[in-house]
Amino acid sequence: MTDWQPLFLTFKLALVTTLVLLIVSLPLSWWLVHSRSKIKPIIATLVSMPLVLPPTVLGFYFLLAFSPGNAFGSWIDRWLGIQLVFSFGGLVLASVIYSLPFMVHPIQAGLAAVPSSLNEASYVMGKSRWTTLWRVQLPNIKTSLLTGIVLAFAHTVGEFGVVLMIGGNIPGKTKVASIAIYDEVEALNYASANLYSAVLFVITFAILLLVYLINGGYLKRFWK
Repeated sequence: MTDWQPLFLTFKLALVTTLVLLIVSLPLSWWLVHSRSKIKPIIATLVSMPLVLPPTVLGFYFLLAFSPGNAFGSWIDRWLGIQLVFSFGGLVLASVIYSLPFMVHPIQAGLAAVPSSLNEASYVMGKSRWTTLWRVQLPNIKTSLLTGIVLAFAHTVGEFGVVLMIGGNIPGKTKVASIAIYDEVEALNYASANLYSAVLFVITFAILLLVYLINGGYLKRFWK
């Protein structure tokens, strides 16, 4: 009998991570585009690090940092009552950091492409930077927002090394689909591994295809 819990947990993790990333990435992307701070190259580098670092490296340092045996993990556990190691909350935090560039880079590119004349016109009319972001810039980067959302969601769905290191393999709690596939292959249960893999393949393919259709304007042409 197939256990569907890993798939449900995977998409729950991807949804929560994507929502958190959207909230975090909007101000961060805006800052990276408009800031002249001397630390901007450092922040930009840190944001992009997950693109080149092996997932197990990030997972290892997350495990060390969040462990109750270390100062940071002990402080969180003692004062906030939050245990991040081998928990769904730890998976979310690790996934947010690991998928951060997949949300930030498209939004950053979109904001950078907005004509400066639009921003200046908004400022001349007395609008604040916050209002300009919401009323002028974001409506002009819908494609970038959609791309960032989909890339972050799909990337979180495909995580393995990071979630294995920080979450382990706890059924119903941290055992996501990628880990379930690995377990089934090790146990030579290829039918179950194939089912998990096929579901992930079909859903991620459909999501990415929809984004390409929307960005390419194919749907508008189809419905005309």
